[in-house]
Amino acid sequence: MFEFSVKDEATGSAARTGRFVTPHGAVETPVFMPVGTKATVKAMTPEELEEIGSQIILSNTFHLWLRPGDEIIRDLGGLHKFMNWKHPILTDSGGFQVFSLSKLNKVTEEGVHFRSPLDGAPLFLTPEISMKIQENLGADIIMCFDECPALPATHDSIRESAEMTARWAARCKRAHKREDQALFGIVQGGTYEDLRAWSAKATTEIGFPGYSIGGLSVGEPKDEMERALKVMNETLPRDKPRYLMGVGTPADFFRGVENGVDMFDCVLPSRNARNGRLLTNEGAINIRNQAYATDPAPISESCGCYVCRNYSRGYLRHLHMSNEILASRLNTWHNLYYFHDLMERIRAAIPKGTLADLKKDALKYYSESES
Repeated sequence: MFEFSVKDEATGSAARTGRFVTPHGAVETPVFMPVGTKATVKAMTPEELEEIGSQIILSNTFHLWLRPGDEIIRDLGGLHKFMNWKHPILTDSGGFQVFSLSKLNKVTEEGVHFRSPLDGAPLFLTPEISMKIQENLGADIIMCFDECPALPATHDSIRESAEMTARWAARCKRAHKREDQALFGIVQGGTYEDLRAWSAKATTEIGFPGYSIGGLSVGEPKDEMERALKVMNETLPRDKPRYLMGVGTPADFFRGVENGVDMFDCVLPSRNARNGRLLTNEGAINIRNQAYATDPAPISESCGCYVCRNYSRGYLRHLHMSNEILASRLNTWHNLYYFHDLMERIRAAIPKGTLADLKKDALKYYSESES
């Protein structure tokens, strides 16, 4: 049911285009996946996501487990039917969310004890329970349950975490039963190159149809992220899809793609949209600025999205300053379109040998702090 094939490979970098086939359709890579945490991409309908070019979306195991509950979603036909999304879905394992509750959790070899952020009720999550939840949700691609250490951290603590993640990955593989789901292993190791290499080797020895790169974009300097990605490119199988978790600025796309990454996700486009920050080929604009109050121009003259074809900056600023729901909808529509369009241009540039030129052009209006 699952097949990944590399189509084109760049010269001068590890960039490649590919195709990943799932039970709910094929995904052309490199690809950006909008985040639909609670079975919805905020402010967008499934039909609108299709229109802007979304191939696959991500939902969150942890949040759906807490509300409405994975068994309810299973009984209502699974996540695809529940949210009326006919294309591929990826669910994370819940690990990042559990470990972000560091003051509320206790990690053991068996799993993690923690208290619900909703009502304080005691909960316990293990690799086996994460697999059961994700089987009930029914996504096409699911993640192993991993330990996500906070950075900065010592070499010893990151080593122990990576070793735990590898042991949990083996348990996930043994527990997972659904053949219509691709279970991805997760590589940890922080920013320590030796631990990244060790984690990649340990995870690939267990054997998975795809590999996720976790523990990056958590506040580390960009040069450390890039060094970690180089190790990942050197140690992960070339014939399997690679997913860089939670990473998604325009510059990060190029960092990842140049190091053989195929899949990305991030809440940045929708979160920025709700805050009035709009990304364009000419740089980012803050629609709250008074200068846009009487501006008849679209967000970007070079953008072909529905919003730029139909609405002015002046109108969008009015909506945002009036706290209208439509502001979030239109801003999100535009930002997601920009991300999909950029990724489409990256896919087109790789076989042409023009990725470096596209990178220079796409990032020239963004400062170092924005990238």
